[in-house]
Amino acid sequence: MHTSSPDAAPVRPEGPAVREVGLAQPLDWLKRGLEDLLRCPVPGLVHGLASTLFGLALVGFAYQHFWMLAGAFSGFLLVAPVVASGLYAVSRGLERGQQPALADVWRLWLSLDRRLVAFGLLLALAGTGWVLTSASMVTGFAAAPVHRPLDFLHQVVLHQHSWLFEAWLAIGALLAAPMFASSVVAIPLLVDNPRIGVWQAVLTSWRAVLASPAPLAFWAGILLAITFAGMVTLLLGLTVVVPWLAHASWHAYRDIVVADSEGHRRGAGAGRR
Repeated sequence: MHTSSPDAAPVRPEGPAVREVGLAQPLDWLKRGLEDLLRCPVPGLVHGLASTLFGLALVGFAYQHFWMLAGAFSGFLLVAPVVASGLYAVSRGLERGQQPALADVWRLWLSLDRRLVAFGLLLALAGTGWVLTSASMVTGFAAAPVHRPLDFLHQVVLHQHSWLFEAWLAIGALLAAPMFASSVVAIPLLVDNPRIGVWQAVLTSWRAVLASPAPLAFWAGILLAITFAGMVTLLLGLTVVVPWLAHASWHAYRDIVVADSEGHRRGAGAGRR
């Protein structure tokens, strides 16, 4: 007869408990993420190089249609956490004293975890919705046709008699904020805990944001700023930026989400008292 161990208690319907974090903690996540990248660089740099090549291919495909390219790049930010899921497994292995290799990342991808696939499809759908919204705004309301980056700069960003750029940013932020809140710790949680469902992971992520709104808003700003810096280096900076932020996101998850065993021991201790 099978008996479960005390630490294998069922996960609560709303997901694991979360901790509050300090405002400066995102800076520590960046530091630890960089340490992980330096300790195990090959899987991260392969991810980063693939992201750079994808970005360059996107530029080549849509350079003369910048109205689509602007939305596509910002939409990529929505699905990036799923793309980086293999690097969460690398950081977890480093925590355990292992030396992960690229083969470990491939095993995660080839496992075709249905939860990650479902979450990735949801984010891809949201990203597609934003690309279409962005394209409709730029083509429908720009003062002149937008085909090249300079057209976007002159007719959308710097146009003196139009609020299109401000509206574009506001609607983009309105769409991105709930997606960030839904995914900030959800995907590392799905990688780390096979007993967690997608809905539980999303609820956990929202509770994390509500518990520490200012630090996680700061974290979102850091992610955007560093990603933008990687993009303006002709996308070459993404080779390092993508794995660095992925490893840092794992440490954000570790600091925010209470491990099942820890939460269960706390509950058992409270019951004994």
